Amino acid sequence: MARVAFLLVPQLHLLDLAGPAQVFSAAADLGYDYRLHYVAATPEVPTVQGVTLRASLDWPALDRDDLVVVPGWRLSAHGPAGPVGPEELRRLADHHAAGGTVASVCAGAFALARAGLLDGRRCTTHHDVQDELARRHPAARVVRDVLYVVDDRVVSSAGIASGIDVALHLIATRHGPAVAARIARTLVVYARRNGHEQQASAMMRYRSHLSDAVHRAQDLIDGHYAEPLPLAELAAACGVADRTLSRLFRQATGLTPLGYQQLLRVERAEHLIGHGATVEAAARAVGFTDARMLRRLRARGRPDPATLRLAG
Repeated sequence: MARVAFLLVPQLHLLDLAGPAQVFSAAADLGYDYRLHYVAATPEVPTVQGVTLRASLDWPALDRDDLVVVPGWRLSAHGPAGPVGPEELRRLADHHAAGGTVASVCAGAFALARAGLLDGRRCTTHHDVQDELARRHPAARVVRDVLYVVDDRVVSSAGIASGIDVALHLIATRHGPAVAARIARTLVVYARRNGHEQQASAMMRYRSHLSDAVHRAQDLIDGHYAEPLPLAELAAACGVADRTLSRLFRQATGLTPLGYQQLLRVERAEHLIGHGATVEAAARAVGFTDARMLRRLRARGRPDPATLRLAG
């Protein structure tokens, strides 16, 4: 079981809370044992959008597998420092010191900074207050123009909808990108990642469409990419004809089903090689009969989508 404790403050933004809460709730619906808790200094918490939330005054017992999330608040109501008191700041610092993960959405980064969690660490917040965060907390290494930053179990995000992105990232880290992609599909969102570096798996990058048949095919390929997947069997499992699946897949992703499978294989092989596997061992592990195809694709840097469109 993993607990996710949301620290609620007066005048918080509903989407800062609801976005990540929905992601972890969806994970629980899929059978992953997440328990959501909402804690605050008062039993009733007003939001910017006019809905009053009820919260517990008592924090759950947390361990290193658990997560604490601080949603953002309206800056004009409390200023960037926010209404987070000394007791809450201590709990944030203690949870991280015990090996747990602490995350912020939007202005919630100021609470992490006041708790000492951003000193010497990379972080981000909403673009409107990035300069203010850097000015107030010069020891924080503020990264601009990214959706979120992860640094030593301290996670900060840009705010509003990016709370969904960072929650999907945490799900992908714990359970794999296929699970995160499935949750993103449930939420009907595009699973994004940071834009300043290549860290988005193909499982995430090619899910920005609404074709149910293609999503079903991708689910099968994601779970069995190292195995032979004849187009006829894949199409039958999705309830469509071979040519129909090929056409829909191209329209939705720009790739063929085989091209998508090869892309997953190369990305997984790169991961294995980066962790000490030989090229030959990595090639076999991801389903290539030998290392020649893997070497050829790696020599290009990444499989060329234009080439992959011709595959299969």
